[in-house]
Amino acid sequence: MKSALMLYLKGAAMGAADVVPGVSGGTIAFITGIYDELLRSIGAIPGAVLLLLRGRIRDAWKAANGTFLLILLSGVLTSVFSLAKLISYLLEGHPIPIWSFFFGLILVSVHLVGKEIQRWDLSRIIGLILGVAFAYLITVAAPVQWSSSGMSLFFAGAIAICAMILPGISGSFILVLLGLYPVVLAAVKTLDIGTLMFFATGCLVGLLSFARVLGWMLGRWRDLTLAFLTGLMLGSLNKVWPWKETLTWRTNSQGERTPVLEQNISPDSFASLTGQDPQLMLAVLMAVAGIVLVLGLEWFASRRQPMAQNV
Repeated sequence: MKSALMLYLKGAAMGAADVVPGVSGGTIAFITGIYDELLRSIGAIPGAVLLLLRGRIRDAWKAANGTFLLILLSGVLTSVFSLAKLISYLLEGHPIPIWSFFFGLILVSVHLVGKEIQRWDLSRIIGLILGVAFAYLITVAAPVQWSSSGMSLFFAGAIAICAMILPGISGSFILVLLGLYPVVLAAVKTLDIGTLMFFATGCLVGLLSFARVLGWMLGRWRDLTLAFLTGLMLGSLNKVWPWKETLTWRTNSQGERTPVLEQNISPDSFASLTGQDPQLMLAVLMAVAGIVLVLGLEWFASRRQPMAQNV
């Protein structure tokens, strides 16, 4: 029961991260020690479905590591549906301390993932650089505006879920780039079943296909893949820097002005441009809190047996 509760809480942490544009649930899965098992379990689902169609229900459940996935998904969904409004409020009302917290979280995660690499050589360094460049380019890309049709939501879900299981790349931020983040978040808040069904179907298709590819890469070229993932997280720090200047705005479908292009600035420049308190001391404390939380999770996870052996 203790193991199940811990797995549920890890899922809840993943769900909370996935709601925030710029933070990846995959990062949480990695630092809590369940990333490899998560990829293996997801990758085994198609085979488990075949067993299920043959009437071998028990074998199908075991093949897909069903208990692990069920408890983890319950935590993710609980967090997404319960925290959507809170996260939106905090990002709008208290952006500097919240982004500072996630900056610290991702910064220390770079160290934790990087230390898993057994040996550094030229190929690993190139993989790291490519990961940094890829994540950085995504974070500075100008948003586009996809339609909110069922087909658009399906493909958006397929793309976003791939990002959600990659440490460093946020599925929520991909939705921001596609112009569909407000649509999906509103559907979560109001329980718009039609919109959520199209989006969830895309997520399922993308997840089942991409998890197998990523799991295969980790099995065959683990160090190189980890170097690239470390670069992704390092490059994504650009997105979660707390002090920003908005360069261009757009008006969304609700008539609200939202930022389109932003650039990072220093706390002093932020104070000069906006006339607002940069909250530097609070930002530092929140970043340290993020670092301490991740180190605590990593320490605790290292003392636990793998979930598959306990549940």
